[in-house]
Formats: sequence, C-alpha cells, structure tokens
Amino acid sequence: MTIIEKLKGALTALVTPFDTADAVDTTALARIVGEQIERGIDGLVACGTTGESPTLTAAEQERVVRTTVETSAGRVPVVAGTGTNATKATVEATKRARAWGIDAALVVVPYYNKPTQEGLFRHFKQVFEETGVPIIAYNVPGRTVTDLLPETIGRLAECGAIVGVKDATANMRRTVETLEAVGSRPFAMLSGDDFTILPFVALGGHGVISVVSNLAPGDTARLVRDVAAGDVEASRALNARLVALSASLFDVSSPIPIKAAMGLAGWCAPAVRLPLVEADARTTKAVARAINVYRGQPEGAAIEGFMS
Repeated sequence: MTIIEKLKGALTALVTPFDTADAVDTTALARIVGEQIERGIDGLVACGTTGESPTLTAAEQERVVRTTVETSAGRVPVVAGTGTNATKATVEATKRARAWGIDAALVVVPYYNKPTQEGLFRHFKQVFEETGVPIIAYNVPGRTVTDLLPETIGRLAECGAIVGVKDATANMRRTVETLEAVGSRPFAMLSGDDFTILPFVALGGHGVISVVSNLAPGDTARLVRDVAAGDVEASRALNARLVALSASLFDVSSPIPIKAAMGLAGWCAPAVRLPLVEADARTTKAVARAINVYRGQPEGAAIEGFMS
C-alpha cells in the first residue's frame, strides 16, 4: 500500500495531554493512542493545531511524536505537524520529525507574512525536495489568513511536492475545484472540518483529519467508510450525531473544548497552555451534555472512559 493510500480515511488530530506540572503527559498520550487504534482509527496526527503545537518546545514535540510512533508501532500511519512561516525552519523541523519515524508531515500554509501563490508553491516544493518526507499541505485560512488556492495545489501535486491536502475551508465548491485541479493523480484529499465530512467525501474527498475523533474514532472512521462506499443515505443519522457532538467542541477556540471533553472522559487533564485558558464551567457543562446526548444517556450521567 502506498503512503497516499494509507493516508485516506479518518485520522485523529490528537490532543497533547499535560500533567499538573504543565509537562507533556506521555503516559496519557500513549493510552489515548492505544485506544484510538483499538477503536479503529485509520491514522494519527501529532503536534497539529489540536495538539497545541505553537506552545510546544522542540524537545516536547519530539516526546509527543516519538510516543505516538512507538505506541502505534506501525499499525496506523503517523503524521506530524512540522510547518512554520519560515521555509528553512520548516525544512529543519521536518528533518527532525523524519528521524523520529513519521510517515508524513502536515505542513501548514505559512502564516503572518502573507506569501503569494508563487511563494507558497516554492515553499512546499523546497520542503519536500530538502527532506524527502511525504507532505500534506494544511490549508486553514481562518487561522493563517493566506489561502492555498486549487491551482497551486494542482501544481504541487503535479510535481510531486505534496501527497495530499488538509482542506479546512469547509467550502464544498473549493473541494470540487481542488479535485479538478489535481485530476487523476494519486492524492489524499482530506477535510479539516468535522461538520462537512459527509458532503466532502460524497464529492470525492478521501477522508478527514478530525477533532471529534479524539472522542469518537470508531464512529468517525465508519462514517468515512460508509460515505466512500456510496451509502450516503444510511450515513445521515451517524453524521447528524457527530455534527451535534462537534458543535460543542467549537463553541470557543479549539482545542479548549476537546480538552474539556477528554478530561470529563478521564483520558487526560483538561489543561491547555497559555495564551489558551481551560474551559469554563459553561463550556464544560455544554460538552458534558453533548457527550451524553451522543451516547443516549441522561444529562449528568458519568462520562468516565467514554470513547466510541
């Protein structure tokens, strides 16, 4: 199976657990990774937005990625976020992650300095040429401002600089245009938006890099498989449940709510790092209510150990 084939399906954008001393909790992380795989997730993404990569040191990133790689033990592909807004820094970060055993790198569109499309093309091309690591471009203009356009994605796919894209625009017209730009080339077209998994895959997308799958890896993977198999009608009920659960996880800036959810379920502490702050009582209560609705339990029921 090629790396592009391995990267299709549902991949979890893992949270990074912290302990009471604000250190990376690798014991909790290993437990989460093991449970994710047991529940049927197709792949794992460490050190992304959900993993609070902006507030991790290089040494902490290594601990997170190595723990994920070692625990997964080749059972599913492991992707690491290595992108920055400087090409040289991204190259170096990707080389480091390569040594830790990753299968691919998730490289975010450079933020703040607002490069042109030509600059973006050269950036991704150089990262691949200098590292040889399969690259998934991460397009999230809501956070980066700069938008990687379909024609640029097509150019990058044509020259082999990227093997896929995480498209977090939630724009189905963009999905169609990107698929047309890529054409028949082998490519992993992944959604970065849990609310649009069903239409994204129905239009020809290949999967999702998901936040909600931290809680529901098996169900998220099943939704992608069922829609890809053409069983859209039967997928609507599960999709509606996942969308309702996801709504509680984006009430405030992610990953604050998903950390609260993982805390309620006992997988890790709900702590996040400044400048993010831990979920307040209102958000935590809303997340707890959504989880119990999702699993068909009354409000206030214990959530400890939940993952589906």
